[in-house]
Amino acid sequence: MAPSAPSQVAGTAAFSKFMHVLQLVADSEQPLNVGALVKASGYPRPTVHRIVAALVAEGLLVENERGALLALGPRLIQLASRSWGRSDLRVAAVDELKRLRDLTGETVHLAVPNGRTMVYIEKLESPSAVRMASRIGTSVALHATAVGKAYMAALEPAVLEPLLRGLPLPRYTGNTLVTLADLRGQLQLTRERGWSVDAEEHEAGIFCYGAVIRGSRGLPVAAISVSTLMFRQKAEPEAAYVAPLLEACRVISERVGEVPALAGADIF
Repeated sequence: MAPSAPSQVAGTAAFSKFMHVLQLVADSEQPLNVGALVKASGYPRPTVHRIVAALVAEGLLVENERGALLALGPRLIQLASRSWGRSDLRVAAVDELKRLRDLTGETVHLAVPNGRTMVYIEKLESPSAVRMASRIGTSVALHATAVGKAYMAALEPAVLEPLLRGLPLPRYTGNTLVTLADLRGQLQLTRERGWSVDAEEHEAGIFCYGAVIRGSRGLPVAAISVSTLMFRQKAEPEAAYVAPLLEACRVISERVGEVPALAGADIF
């Protein structure tokens, strides 16, 4: 009888720890030291020391002059740049994202699902002098963002329901939806009209409109948002933001549908 397959690929647990530490550094607004990583990760200090030393040796993390604070290293940035530069999704989306930014005059984000979050993989800034704090690589909540709600509303019920049952619903502002009943209602409205909103739910003063990009099987593979500051929002937002957003998503979805690797939603 052939031996049974191991329940976990050898080295997976160790690799997961490395990735967790790397992600903590990536998600932090400020450089972290080992003590902060120990607290945030829950790993023993010797374990964190070993992980950090290995990541620094490989150029995935860098230390400051005193060796106390850590930030993402040049090798990681180089790998990410090459990956995104060759991305089929980027090739399909880049022209329409630029056109959408120019038509609306507002900041445009492209995001893909990553577990229980969405990750911004492209951001085109508004030509306005006011800049938004979001950045490429940021993970954002599904329930509090236009890209997250657009993505969830497009999921099949068999996929959506388990996701909702395990979804954390932290409050970011006074407008954040923090109950499943409210979130379900918002997702239903998004399905009916074909686009989502973030009505100052993730960040005060910022209103976003979102829509989904679908693969050839009709499954959601990404989402786009147009983000505007409340004080300069145009009088007819559906014409100013939603119509060009939906057209951009339609065109990109057609292009994505022609790429076999992007046919389904499980590639991200």
